[in-house]
Order: sequence, then C-alpha cells, then structure tokens
Amino acid sequence: MNSELIIDVQPKEVSIAVLEDKKLVELQKEGRDASFSVGNVYAARVKKLLPGLNAAFIDVGHKKDAFLHYLDLGPQFKSVDKFYKKALADKKKFPQLSKFQLEKDIDKDGSITDVLTVGQEILVQVAKEPISTKGPRLTSELSFAGRFLVLIPFNDKVSVSQKIKSKEERIRLQKLLQSIKPKNFGVIVRTVAEGKKVVELDTELKTLVKRWDENMPKIQKGKLPTLIYEETGRIVGLLRDVFSPSFQEIHVNDQDTYNQVKDYLTVIAPEKKDIVKLYTGDLPIFDNFAVTKQIKALFGKTVTFKYGAYLIIEHTEALHVIDVNSGNRTKSKEGQETTAFEVNSLAAEEIARQLRLRDLGGIIVIDFIDMTEGEHRSKLLVRMQELMANDRAKHNILPLSKFGLMQITRQRVRPEMEINTTEACPSCFGKGETKPSILFVDSLQSKISYLVKKLKVKKFTLHIHPYVAAYINQGVISLKMRWKWKYGNNFKIIPDQSLAYLEYHFYDENKEEIDLKQEIELK
Repeated sequence: MNSELIIDVQPKEVSIAVLEDKKLVELQKEGRDASFSVGNVYAARVKKLLPGLNAAFIDVGHKKDAFLHYLDLGPQFKSVDKFYKKALADKKKFPQLSKFQLEKDIDKDGSITDVLTVGQEILVQVAKEPISTKGPRLTSELSFAGRFLVLIPFNDKVSVSQKIKSKEERIRLQKLLQSIKPKNFGVIVRTVAEGKKVVELDTELKTLVKRWDENMPKIQKGKLPTLIYEETGRIVGLLRDVFSPSFQEIHVNDQDTYNQVKDYLTVIAPEKKDIVKLYTGDLPIFDNFAVTKQIKALFGKTVTFKYGAYLIIEHTEALHVIDVNSGNRTKSKEGQETTAFEVNSLAAEEIARQLRLRDLGGIIVIDFIDMTEGEHRSKLLVRMQELMANDRAKHNILPLSKFGLMQITRQRVRPEMEINTTEACPSCFGKGETKPSILFVDSLQSKISYLVKKLKVKKFTLHIHPYVAAYINQGVISLKMRWKWKYGNNFKIIPDQSLAYLEYHFYDENKEEIDLKQEIELK
C-alpha cells in the first residue's frame, strides 16, 4: 500500500490528510491557536465535587470546567498527590521520582470525597479534548507517549501490546524494558516496538524520562492553572501514531513545518528523512494532490460508492446512523440475496473509511440491506472486523441484529470532523439575487485596479474557481494577459477548487488575505 501525508499549513489552521493509494482515509484540522490537546499536563485546582456522579469539576483554564471521574484518578493517585505536595514544599529542590517512596493504591470502589476536597491542587492530564458543550475530560494517571513506548510515572509495571502475538518477543521486550527502565516508572510497549533493537528502545525511554525531568519542575512556578507539559505538535503527534515503512512521501507547504517534520524523522527513522518534500507550487497543496475534490465528495450527508450505491449519514447528540442503499444497481443473476451481500460488502469498505475520515465516535448504528442467509451475515461481520483492524481508535463491533442493524462503539477523544460541503452564494450572501454573472470578470478587474492604483499593492495572488480561471486564461490574447499589460506582471491567478463558483480571495505576498468588502468597493 502506498501511503502519503499531505500537510497544508495556513495562517489560522493546519490541515493534515493521509492518503492510501491516492484515496483520502484520514483528515485532521486544527486551529493554530488551539489549546487543550490530548496529553497536555496541568497543575489545576478542584472547583466542585459531584458525589452523585463520583466525580469532580476541575479548573484548567477552559471556559467550561474539566471533568474528572474517580476511576480516572488512577490507582496511584495518592503517590501523585504526595509527590506534588513535596515539590511545592521545597521550591529550591525538585524531588527525584526514582528515589520517591510510592503510596498504596486507592480503593477501586472508593468515593471522590475520600481523596479530593474543594480548592485542592492536583496534577491532571487531558484525556479528551472539549467536545460540543462539554469541557475537557481529565485523568490523573499521567503518561508520556513515544513511538515505541508509553512512559507511566508512579508505576513499576511493564506491559506489552496484545497485538504482538509472538510469545518469545513479548517475553524479550518485557525483560528488556524491566532491566533498563528507572525505578518508579512503568512502561507500555507499543505494537510498533516488535523486533526493535535495545539501542532504539533505550534511546526513546531516555527521551521520555527527560521529558518528565524537564517539565515537572514547572509545578513550582506560576499561578494555577499552569500548563506543565504540552504534548508534541499536532503534526508530529500524528506522525508518531501513523508513521510506517509504507509511507512513500510527505508533502508540506510551509518551510518551518517542513524542518520540524524532517527533524522528527531524522530521529525516529533516519533512512526515511528524504521522503519529506517541500511543496512550492502555485496551486493550493490540497488541490494539487486531489484532496479538495475528495473532501467535497466524502463529507456530505450522502456518500456514493461503487455501482450507484450510496450511504446516508445522519448525526444526533447520542449516536450516528448510517443507512446503506443499493441505488440504481440492478439485481445480479444469483438473485436479490447475493446483490444485497455484494452491496453490503462494498458499503462496509466505505463505512470503515468514513469512520476514520470523519473520526466518528460513540455509538454508530448501521442499517445494512436485509440479508436472510446466516452465512452472509457472518461474512459481513468478519469483513467489517478486517476493514477496521487498522483503525487506531479503540472500537467494538457487534454482529447484525435480527433487524439487520450493526452496532459499533468507537473511542472518541476529539470532536468529530465536520465539513459542510454545501456552498453559500458568495455574491448574494443568501439573499437570492446577484449582479449578472457575465459582469463578474469586469468586477474582478475593477478590484485589481483598486488594489494596484489606490492601495498601491503590486504583488498579490487572486484565488478563483477553476471554471472562472479557465475563462480568464482562454484565447491567444487572454483577459489575464490584458490585465498584466495594464496593471503589471506581479500578480498571479490561482484556480482553487475549495471556492464556490463566483467566490474570490486576494492574498498579499505574505499569504495574508486582503479584505475587499463589497461595501468598500461600491464607494
């Protein structure tokens, strides 16, 4: 399988697309000012106790208080609390965890009021980002994730991923990590560590321990809530989780991000550092790699797949519902039952892709086309399990019910990816009336004239719909050529697939948008 990573860095947002054999399978978008990423560690304060829910609200600086359940305190909470208090007691010297005496585990069936009080200062880590109207979900069981290992402070156990099937390899990894890890640090060995040499694992373990040593002293500084440790950038974090030898190319359109990604690959996979490419083309990077078109086709309410069949995807507060329809597909020679199984099998492939692509979480109910044969129903379950085997989110798939419904639960740690594929008219702003479209290019020319002659902007780019760009570029002496003769040769016209038909955007040489409001232009 040929895998590619496309990274689109914009002034306000970073978008990351994962392609497998040129098909879009994952899409992540994040504002560049986004906070409360999963993995961030805070020194925070208990705001309110909820004995009925056996939980507490914690102030971590978000507009909504974060939620911490008793079960998310972790067995070693007393040790974490004791260590935190010891660090605050002597601000001239930070305690070493390897020399720290751990406390007994808290009671599994205990109450939140037994261990927390209002106003108490505690260490917490973001387990789920703010979703909808809810604040972040927290845990006090701290962890620091690497590519091969996850470091668990206040723990002495070494656990090996169940996906490593070889008993000999599991024993090797367990003994190895047990011999090299520091005291009072536990380790989870991830699946990708299988077959790795001692040097690679030891290097990453030391890096993770160093991460703890460098960030934890921040406990002694600043007012609460304080960000103690910030998880690695979104791009590096995604690379850490999804990178595999099958990656052929990573394309980035920003120099700083390019350097960051290349530096990271130099550390984890030096032989792959040359697959990182800096994209410098005129077309938007997502347009160049056919990502924009796939986004438009895959994120609507209706998603078509092979032979005219389609899915209808609906979202509610509690769950997601997916309906499978055969569309205009004709029955096969074998009959309706075989047709239903064929369509359902193809639908399962698209559904598995959609779950990853939209990052759907919680309960997903799928209404497949009815099948009467038990063999077909069993095969469909096995097919769905195979297709979701590479899904990094924890999930559980139930067999088809007697009504032909399949239920899937899938872990949700971030808000689901929602992209509105319908386009509001950029000319009338929803009023239903607009100036004659034949005059659109005349309007563009007047705006270029306004920029060059009034605002004295000489170097800029104009992003327009590809159809409009084709019209402007047509002919021996095109409109574009005439405009360049009249207003100078320092501007570019870029066809942009993400724009609506009569939408346009001007950008200066620093890629900052030049705001030309309609009201201003009419003056």
